[in-house]
Amino acid sequence: MLTHPQFDPVALSLGPLKVHWYGLMYLAAFLQFWCLGRYRILHHAQLSASGWTVRQLDDLLFYGVLGVIVGGRLGEVLFYQPGYYLDHPAEVLAIWRGGMSFHGGFLGVLVAMGLYARKIGRTWFEITDFIAPLVPLGLATGRIGNFINGELWGRVADPSLPWAMVFPWVDNLPRHPSQLYQASLEGVALFVVLWLYSTRARPRGAVSGVFLIGYGSLRWLAEYFRSPDDGILGLSFTVSMGQWLSLPMILCGLLLVVLAHRQRI
Repeated sequence: MLTHPQFDPVALSLGPLKVHWYGLMYLAAFLQFWCLGRYRILHHAQLSASGWTVRQLDDLLFYGVLGVIVGGRLGEVLFYQPGYYLDHPAEVLAIWRGGMSFHGGFLGVLVAMGLYARKIGRTWFEITDFIAPLVPLGLATGRIGNFINGELWGRVADPSLPWAMVFPWVDNLPRHPSQLYQASLEGVALFVVLWLYSTRARPRGAVSGVFLIGYGSLRWLAEYFRSPDDGILGLSFTVSMGQWLSLPMILCGLLLVVLAHRQRI
């Protein structure tokens, strides 16, 4: 069995200033978003022909950062640990310790993209189709940040599993390194699917729909390897909170793909 390396969450200390690995992972996520977005604008004739510019990408990144941080933290507070943060309100702002909900960040980004779409006169789905392939690798870096922080550890695993890992501060049982599973599935695998799918012209809304289906399905699968939470309203019925929140993503994604190909969007 492997043992978690128990990384120091602080990557760099400069006097009173401490740079945390978790923050660096988010910085890496935003940087890869910009680099991939720039590549798409410069190398995809359809995007450049529709008027996308690197300047707009810069603005999108700014709006997206706000949506991810505000929505992700509020999602963690409201969806997953409302009782804890009600008792410790000062820790709501301590994002360097981890604790960012994907589904909350996703909703925050949707709101931010809606505001930006209104500002520049594009449709909401034009924006989401453009950014969908740029998101998964950022999700992967976020999960690596979870692994470095030693949070969101997995369920107990068979000791014979070659990569079973002990998280000493939890217990001495072998567990799935579920953070790395999610980095591989929701991050790398989803990126490959979306990047390849979006290289050809697709009906408006189709790429966004495939993102919803892909993320929702892969997150549903990954939840079977994460330590279970209490589910929605404390009632799991063997379905975790992450799965409850992913179910509407899958259903909306299926509907979106159907409507896109019928040109109803």
